[in-house]
Amino acid sequence: MNASASGLAEALLGTEIKGFAIDSRATRSGELSFAMSPEDYARAGFNGTFADAHEFIPQAFEHGALAAVAHASRVDDEALADFRDRLLLVEDGIVALQTLAHKVYEAWARPVVAITGSAGKTTAKELTAHILSTNGRRVLKSERNYNNGLGLPLSVLQMVSEGHTPDEYDVAVLEMGMSSPTHEIERLCRITPPDIGVELLVAPVHLEHLGTIENIAAAKAELVEGLKPKGTAVLNADDELVIAMRAKHAGAVLTFGIENYADVMATEIETGRFGRSRFLLHTPLGKTQAELPLPGRHNLMNALAAASVATCFALGPDEIASALRSVPPAKMRGEVLDFAAGFEVIDDSYNSNPRSLVSMVRTVQEGGGHASRRIVVAGEMLELGASAAEMHREVGAEIARRGIDVLWGVRGLASELLAGAREGGMSESDLRFFEDSEEAAAALLDEIREGDLVLIKGSRGVQTDQIVKLLRERFPLVGVDERE
Repeated sequence: MNASASGLAEALLGTEIKGFAIDSRATRSGELSFAMSPEDYARAGFNGTFADAHEFIPQAFEHGALAAVAHASRVDDEALADFRDRLLLVEDGIVALQTLAHKVYEAWARPVVAITGSAGKTTAKELTAHILSTNGRRVLKSERNYNNGLGLPLSVLQMVSEGHTPDEYDVAVLEMGMSSPTHEIERLCRITPPDIGVELLVAPVHLEHLGTIENIAAAKAELVEGLKPKGTAVLNADDELVIAMRAKHAGAVLTFGIENYADVMATEIETGRFGRSRFLLHTPLGKTQAELPLPGRHNLMNALAAASVATCFALGPDEIASALRSVPPAKMRGEVLDFAAGFEVIDDSYNSNPRSLVSMVRTVQEGGGHASRRIVVAGEMLELGASAAEMHREVGAEIARRGIDVLWGVRGLASELLAGAREGGMSESDLRFFEDSEEAAAALLDEIREGDLVLIKGSRGVQTDQIVKLLRERFPLVGVDERE
């Protein structure tokens, strides 16, 4: 980076940058603001249309930005005339952000755990960070689901934000995501080369941009290929496309699974109490009884992935099991809500794809024997490409086979879920379609009753989280909410 004026370096010398921002609306006093151009996003492989953030640099300064990173070609913009002495000029705003994060990483030079997969990244990240931090490691973790070319560097830059220093952290646990065939994970690995790379699963998501599940697997495998030479690949033994990635890494490999033999396993699984699993945890360092306060086998697999990472840090099974017992519920990712009116809701509204929806329906089937009605409210699943309608129908038929009592579809191709369930034998009276989540919420508020177990799930764009929000506004939770 070069200062737009010699006075800038002098003005900033000795001034602490409090943080880093990429949205002028969210910029806070004392932060360094990055202005990205549409060309930056295109070069970085982002899908979609993006505004030119240089137009909003004045707004960032109104919010207290210390300085702004801008394209050298834009320094003569008339709208930026008043701020030229506070601009740091670069050729690419995203590259600048990533380079800064890489330099922070290089100066820190401690272990990085990177996690990818078609589903479960955030839950696995939280479980991994929880186990490590409970056992004395000081963990830097990705904020929320910050897992792309902007989110990952911003997560790394937490080390030098709000008064923090890199010496405060022993290990970083970072998500790495992808949604296009532009080597996104390969670039993320260059920012923070992983010491441990976790591959959760490969499922048909982002097919709109990647075309085939084999292309998805190849894109996910960039994490294994990007490991340090002495790094460890942590692979799902129950996923054929994942376990095949073993051939892409000459170093250590640790496997986890339930169905197939693996280094880290769960056996003797009991799901008697809804939203909680008991199992025998096996690791290379021994075995012990464990309990996970999260619903579903998919979350158990996420816990086994986290236990595998913990094993890489020489934590024994008893230490891992002790940490798992105190795992907090993940918001909107299988969170079990117990309402005082006598019904339960599984809030899995953060996102959806065919594999994760079937997994959650299986959870309802296996753990919902106590319920008078098992209801699934499923939103349209997005970015499935040309076979989207067929995939929805196949999932609908599977839901029917799982003995669900009521299935509601929300928006668009969710109508194909109902068609599949109808073909699978569900009664027309147990099927309903809604144009949007607002309409579905209004109906559920009137329909829900004591004894119901309701799964709410949908792709992010369908906003099924609004259904949960309205339920919580209408009905109090057991032991949490108070109403007059």
